[in-house]
Order: sequence, then structure tokens, then C-alpha cells
Amino acid sequence: MSRLDRLKMGKVETKHFQQFNELLRYVFQVTKKDLQMVGWEEREIALAKKPVLDQADVLGWFDGEKLVSQLAVYPFQVNIFGKSFEMGGLTGVGTYPEYANMGLMYKLMRQALADMRERKQSISYLFPYSIPYYRRRGWEIVSDKMTFEVRDVQLPKIKKVPGYVERLNIEHPDVRIVYKLFSSKMHVGMLRNDLAWDEYWRWDVDELTAAVYYDSSHKPQGYLLYWISEDVLHIKEMVYMNQEARIGLWNFIGAHFSMVSKVVGNIFMNEPLAFWLEDGDINETISPYFMARIVCVKQFIAQYPFKATGTNIQVTFMLEDPMVEWNQGTFTLNVNADGHGELNESNDAPTFSIDIQTLTTMLLSYKRPSFLAAISRLKGNAQDVEILENIIERQTPYFSDYF
Repeated sequence: MSRLDRLKMGKVETKHFQQFNELLRYVFQVTKKDLQMVGWEEREIALAKKPVLDQADVLGWFDGEKLVSQLAVYPFQVNIFGKSFEMGGLTGVGTYPEYANMGLMYKLMRQALADMRERKQSISYLFPYSIPYYRRRGWEIVSDKMTFEVRDVQLPKIKKVPGYVERLNIEHPDVRIVYKLFSSKMHVGMLRNDLAWDEYWRWDVDELTAAVYYDSSHKPQGYLLYWISEDVLHIKEMVYMNQEARIGLWNFIGAHFSMVSKVVGNIFMNEPLAFWLEDGDINETISPYFMARIVCVKQFIAQYPFKATGTNIQVTFMLEDPMVEWNQGTFTLNVNADGHGELNESNDAPTFSIDIQTLTTMLLSYKRPSFLAAISRLKGNAQDVEILENIIERQTPYFSDYF
């Protein structure tokens, strides 16, 4: 019997958590030194991953009793133009090298997508280790992040605000209260459940601290997650609901002037940090953040909030998907005057063609139809492009949502 014939696909359960952890460690090259640097011990990281096998959908290939390839799908939710969508978060993807090039991961992904469709998870997100690899399987870039570096002498001057900042444990409930408010307004943002928060904290250093800004009514309006190491203040995440909270958090950062030589961290795209600072000559780097793919185009369209134009719209198009057959073929999209869409298979002649990657990034408004047409990712006539421009909402910059 060949090795391939010996392999069986099955669910990875809690009894497999040690093998699940070992495969993750091998694929992502997590060493004992790496674990020690963030305060983890071998047994702790294994036990920390055990609940994932209870809450997530984890599939794998087994060679006898040995787990040799795996992926996990987390049950998450995301905000798309103000509506909550069930989302399958793809993670933990890996195969031992001696089992590579056997098509194992392709088959796992196909099964995972079928399972997501069954669970009504109409969209999937992931953080890519290889953008080309996931593009070939139907995912596309839908978000960027910006990293920045501000020298101590460039920190903003203290400005008076009516509220105050408190340093708290990262698990303090007010952190989640602020994030819930923020994510309800942030397009394509994660609506973090308990599992999402557990994963978000997974590899953080012990010194990570929360600084929460409270207004004069003692309501939390923003937070900063940070740590200080070797004269550098590192920002993991900064979230605020208004300009007052923003100023208050930067006042707190600026109060470290004598303690640090610079501030580095991540911030959301469209945040005009350089413009806002008096000395805006700072280092900023933009890079892709996460990728997404529509799992089932019919399910997704039925939920998707198109822009209400006051008229009924109909377009017919050819859709391609490299992984699943239910997203392949000719479809007619009907959008009524109120912005409700419906998608059905069609025998009509398509007037434009598109693949699932391009459709995903277009509907999430990361790239507009006119741009996608200009680079030949959307192939159709000018009338179709104009129709799509009119019915797809524009992504509102994070900053202008609140001011």
C-alpha cells in the first residue's frame, strides 16, 4: 500500500491536541527560546491550544494514528458595512514536509469551504504567510495596516482634555467594551468573541498593559495596548471613539518622553498620524494585513448591503473560482431599490467576467470596480463598471467615522 493510500482525512479532536501543537510548532518554526521569550512553557502552550479543538472546526490527514497535515477554521464574525457576517477564520495551516506535494492541503481546504458553507459562514479571513499561495485558492487582500515609528522629540505636546487615563490589566472588561463599540463601526473589522480574544493575546509578552481613556462621565472611550522594552514604547493596538480620547491617549504616550527614545507600533489605515503631528517627518510603512474570500457567493449576496439607489438593478456575469464548483458559472444579480441583492444561476449571456478573488476585494471595497477594470481584473464594458460603482458602498476611512 502506498503512503497516499494509507492517509485518511478526519476531524482533529482534543485527544490529538499534543500532535496538533507539535505540527504547529514545526511548521511555524516556534522554538523553545521563542516560547520562553513570551513567557510560555511547553505544557502551557499545548494546554492553551486545547480549547481551540473544542471550539473550532479542525480537519487533518492521518497516517495511521499520526497527524501529518491540518487546518483550523474558527467561528468568528465580521462587520461588513454595518452588518454582522458569520466568518470562518482559517488558521493553523500546515503539513509535514515528507507529506508535501500530495494535494493534501488542497483537499483539506475544499472540505473546509464546504463545511463553512454548511454552517452559513459565507466569508473566510486569514493572515497570509504567502499571498500568492492563498490567491491561487481564492483569497484576496482586503485590508492594509500601517506601522509607524515616532522619535521622542516628535511626540505631540500635552493638550488638556476633560477625561483621564488609567493603566489596567489587559483583561479588564472596559477594553472589550471599547473594542465592541469600535468594531461595530469599523468596516471589515473583526467582532471579537471570547475565542478571538484568546487568540489575540496568544503570543503577547507578560509586560503588555492596557491604558484606558475615560471621559468626564467615567465612560471608556479608547484604549492603548502597549509594552516598554529597551527604551522603546511598543504599541500593539490603539482604539479610540472620538478626538478627545485620541488626544488623551497620545498625552499618555507623550508622558513617557523621559523614559523612551521612540514609539513604534501599528495603527489603522487612513489614520493621518503624520499630518496630525507637528513634526510629521516620521517613518510609516503600509503592508497587506489580511485576506478574505467569499465562501458561498449566493449566501454572501443575500446578506450583503448594497447601496440603495432607488431603482432596480440587474447584471449578468461569469464567475470563476479555483476551489469550489458552487461559485462557478453564469449568475444574474438583482439588486432592488432598497439595496437588497439576490443571485441566481442564469442562462443569459454574461456582460462581464470576474473571479472570486476580485469579487471579494471589490464587494469589500478594498479596490473599486473602476480600478479593477483598469487592470483587467474585471472584464466588462463601461456601463457594467458604472453600475457596480453605483451599488457598492465606499469604504469609509476609520478616522472620519468619528469626526
